[in-house]
Amino acid sequence: MVEFEGAVDALAAPSDEQILAVVQRVVLVLNGVNEQHEGGTYDTDEREELCLFIDAVLTEHGIDVAGLAARHGVSRYEITDRWRRW
Repeated sequence: MVEFEGAVDALAAPSDEQILAVVQRVVLVLNGVNEQHEGGTYDTDEREELCLFIDAVLTEHGIDVAGLAARHGVSRYEITDRWRRW
């Protein structure tokens, strides 16, 4: 997760595509961890916390998550859904 925070921090005036690419990378890493443990890594509360963490990191770095999500036709809580397998 430190890598995710660093990647978001490194974004300067990012486009939606750059932001979503960073989100995609962290979600794919989390997918890999989940697969290594045969899908039993994250319980419901942990999945929710991970999504909230991603949202919080983006928000703390000045990214309008609600606006980003709306531009892509999803809610702010669905921005990980297209890649998420946990």
